[in-house]
Amino acid sequence: MQRQEQLKKWLAQQYPGDEIQLEFAAADADFRRYFRAIWPDGASRIVMDAPPEHIGTDAYIKVRDIFSMVKVPEIYLRDREQGFIVMEDLGKITYLAALQHDERALVHRHLLLEALDTLVEIQKGSQPDVLPEYDEALLTRELNLFPEWFCAKELGKPLNFKQRQLWDAGIKALLPALLAQAKVFVHRDFIVRNLMLTPGAPGVLDFQDAVYGPVSYDAVSLLRDAFIEWEEEFVLDLAIRYWEKARAAGLPVPEAFDDFYRAFEWMGVQRHLKVAGIFARLHHRDGKDKYRAEIPRFIKYLKRTTRRYVELAPFYHLLVDLVGRDETDEELQSSYPVLGVKGQ
Repeated sequence: MQRQEQLKKWLAQQYPGDEIQLEFAAADADFRRYFRAIWPDGASRIVMDAPPEHIGTDAYIKVRDIFSMVKVPEIYLRDREQGFIVMEDLGKITYLAALQHDERALVHRHLLLEALDTLVEIQKGSQPDVLPEYDEALLTRELNLFPEWFCAKELGKPLNFKQRQLWDAGIKALLPALLAQAKVFVHRDFIVRNLMLTPGAPGVLDFQDAVYGPVSYDAVSLLRDAFIEWEEEFVLDLAIRYWEKARAAGLPVPEAFDDFYRAFEWMGVQRHLKVAGIFARLHHRDGKDKYRAEIPRFIKYLKRTTRRYVELAPFYHLLVDLVGRDETDEELQSSYPVLGVKGQ
């Protein structure tokens, strides 16, 4: 409450004489919170509260300017020392809410194609040496969240010698393939919770962790989402549409779709391992249960993908050893009768 009172005092200083109502709008997985400031005439703006002892606002401002080719919030006021930003209000309806409200496949396809158009626009502006590199050190640090937080803390099963061998073999196959992908601007959390339903094109939020890295990363973030799941045929169709749009825009995706889809799936393995670890850490370290229930979806994604590629089979064996078999494995067994047979 102390931060909220500090924020109210700051707003009163910035807008003297205005009677502003403040209501909670959203919270990130980190320390940021967002409030909606509402004026008597109904006008509203979003206020970010980013406690400076935990997180700065410089990256947010920098990436907002870099991503200005798409719909990102305008910045009206900023207090760098206190960690406050007043910005444009892009509304209350996230893509996730819109997709959950209307479950028709036609609607989902239309909205996701708009999101992919926005992603292509971001990627078209890519330049090296503008954003931090999504390099081997960062990819590895993210991957290690899985054994540290999901295995050891969530499951209570620190990797034993055999399991560590499987993990190391999977990493040895995965990392070189990810590092070999062409690089573009990567939002790094391009998911339906971070897209707003606004006229013409989605509004883009939560971009402060953007990097310069693998071209398939944001597409797989969107289409293999943490909070909503689609049938594989639907994802495949949209992956094709993205690949076609990216090719037409001159982006550095592989010439053959099969090669792109393999890169897309392998990139997903890294992200799913990372996010499972992050969601476990949020619960066990930070006391936040909001995302914990979504972890099984990522285990399902991981089993499905690592079952398809012989090089990634160590990950599949590890997952079965850690969490056992379930109906997902039975479905996979009927689709891919020999462990590790290459799929798409």
